[in-house]
Amino acid sequence: MTLIVRDPGFYEPTDEDDCTVFSYFCQAHDRFYQRGACGEGPHLVALHCEEHGPESMWPQPPELIFPEGFEPPLNKAQLGWLQAEWDAT
Repeated sequence: MTLIVRDPGFYEPTDEDDCTVFSYFCQAHDRFYQRGACGEGPHLVALHCEEHGPESMWPQPPELIFPEGFEPPLNKAQLGWLQAEWDAT
């Protein structure tokens, strides 16, 4: 299971931010997250901005387009938004 972490203590990005360097960090394993290479068991994945540290995020990893195994599951609005973003790239 992979849980996308949003936390009130995380930075809330705005449209004015021009952040460019992001990674995904697995809080459960205390290392950067790479699917299949992070470790065993559940994952707690947070977006990590080089400038701001942990940031709250919408579900963004491409894997979430096919959300089986991810918690919380995407609602219809989130899935629609994600599919539109994926189609735009």
